[in-house]
Amino acid sequence: MSIITIEELPARLSGGKTLAGLDLGDKTIGVAVSDRGFAFAHPRPVIMRRKFSLDAAVLLALLQKENVGAVVLGLPVNMDGSEGPRAQKSRAFARNMAAVTDLPFVLWDERLSTVAAERTLIEMDFSRRKRAGKIDSAAAAFILQGVLDRLQALGVGAWSK
Repeated sequence: MSIITIEELPARLSGGKTLAGLDLGDKTIGVAVSDRGFAFAHPRPVIMRRKFSLDAAVLLALLQKENVGAVVLGLPVNMDGSEGPRAQKSRAFARNMAAVTDLPFVLWDERLSTVAAERTLIEMDFSRRKRAGKIDSAAAAFILQGVLDRLQALGVGAWSK
């Protein structure tokens, strides 16, 4: 596993691969997966966190089932651009995944992704209780959609028209 740049993604996603997005929380891991055309991010059920080895096994099984070629991991940067303890946890998660997978990771600034996801769920008239169960995967989808849109704007590789 390696941490790669967004420009390196297209080379890793040939042959029908998809792209996954993760929103790493203390209690859950929100997951979203792209379609094969790299146009839309689709939320998947959250992974309830227990310990790293179990979390990694569940995550890797899902990524294999979804034919994922690379993973976008939300990096919770502070509003001033600095990185605090939560960003350090995300970087540590990516480093720990290096021992169990060859999948490349892209770190993506996720500032306000949970806020945006929650607003969307509120607009869709989800109750507070229902939002709680969907917010992390909705945030993962928001993160992943940002990457898909950025790749489209850059005209990088498979995304160029």
